[in-house]
Amino acid sequence: MAYDFDLYVIGAGSGGVRSARFAAGFGAKVAVAESRYLGGTCVNVGCVPKKLLVYGAHFAEDFEQSAGFGWSLGEADFDWATLIANKDREINRLNGIYRNLLVNSGVTLHEGHARLIDPHQVEVNGQRYTARHILIATGGWPQIPDIPGREHAISSNEAFFLKELPKRILVVGGGYIAVEFAGIFHGLGADTKLLYRGELFLRGFDGAVRKHLQEELTKRGLDLQFNADIERIEKQADGSLKVTLKDGRELATDCVFYATGRRPMLDNLGLENTGVKLDKRGFIEVDEQYQSAEPSILAIGDVIGRVQLTPVALAEGMAVARRLFKPEQYRPVDYNMIPTAVFSLPNIGTVGLTEEQAREAGHKVQIFESRFRPMKLTLTECQERTLMKLVVDAETDKVLGCHMVGPDAGEIVQGLAIALKAGATKRDFDETIGVHPTAAEEFVTMRTPVAG
Repeated sequence: MAYDFDLYVIGAGSGGVRSARFAAGFGAKVAVAESRYLGGTCVNVGCVPKKLLVYGAHFAEDFEQSAGFGWSLGEADFDWATLIANKDREINRLNGIYRNLLVNSGVTLHEGHARLIDPHQVEVNGQRYTARHILIATGGWPQIPDIPGREHAISSNEAFFLKELPKRILVVGGGYIAVEFAGIFHGLGADTKLLYRGELFLRGFDGAVRKHLQEELTKRGLDLQFNADIERIEKQADGSLKVTLKDGRELATDCVFYATGRRPMLDNLGLENTGVKLDKRGFIEVDEQYQSAEPSILAIGDVIGRVQLTPVALAEGMAVARRLFKPEQYRPVDYNMIPTAVFSLPNIGTVGLTEEQAREAGHKVQIFESRFRPMKLTLTECQERTLMKLVVDAETDKVLGCHMVGPDAGEIVQGLAIALKAGATKRDFDETIGVHPTAAEEFVTMRTPVAG
């Protein structure tokens, strides 16, 4: 059978665009459908605008710390509308870049909602197209729990477009999105509370990292409330919100921001017209080559619920394009040693196993840890401390994990991730000359284990 396209991609986020571009570069006839915005979550309502807001929030500290270096500044004044307008302009620029990347690669772009009619056919804007392979890369969508008054709450989708900075805000959740936005709003001057139903946020991260960040955020005056969950939200006559917690307490606020998880975006996709199966969490089930139970349909990125990070979706998209259209270049995605950062204030950077994971996996471990006040702060009143930690296999000397809380943690850990990926030992770290004076050199000067 002759198909209209060799590959039809549903979703123009990071993974979908990467797969489409490279497949077209390998000679395939490719189309992409997108109903919202080019670039997906990351570019529009995720990592890119969030990082811009984090930069904005950090200036309050910079102004405060500049006095120790002889600077005398007048009273700083922050304008939320300016930040959001400038952010919007940058996102629009990136949307244009994504459009050019696709079109210049020879990819056909269909702007509209794509729905599966059968295993080889999609419908967009009333038109039907056939394809040998269909790739689902529709990403995720934030979830707000079904509680009374949920319509008064916002998610990360709306947070980037607020007309004004709330005077008071409750951020609900214990994952990295909640922690990052709590830092953003607090840094920009909002009275911020972070509520989490568990004992301590950032479940799955190294215990020392979680505890250290809790201490640092508390020092900064961020109100952390653990073992706290919302029962209902009620709008008041003056426009404010009354939030009743499950323990009976009542809190007054102007905005409730939920960051309590994301679901796969499969709405009205027509999966029922195919043999595609979902797992118990609602994500598309795929094999190691991203093929669903329907042989012609593949899926990558957040919609398969593996590692929900932009660079991982990019790698998966590349793997699909190579396997289908350039098999001699195909290599599977390696999910080990994936570095990641949390752009909290201060930042977290991490790669490899946590101490808890290493012990659970049966490793006999040595732990190297350093906590220190960064050089930049020695002329200031700021008492922030940086944490650096290495998890080492005591028998092989191999570095299993590397963790940091402090300025530019993500930038520093990216380089270390290469070392861990290459199998570096603690001796390799010890024999590496440090760059002085930097915080990063601490990773190659830790000599005495703190625990084994």
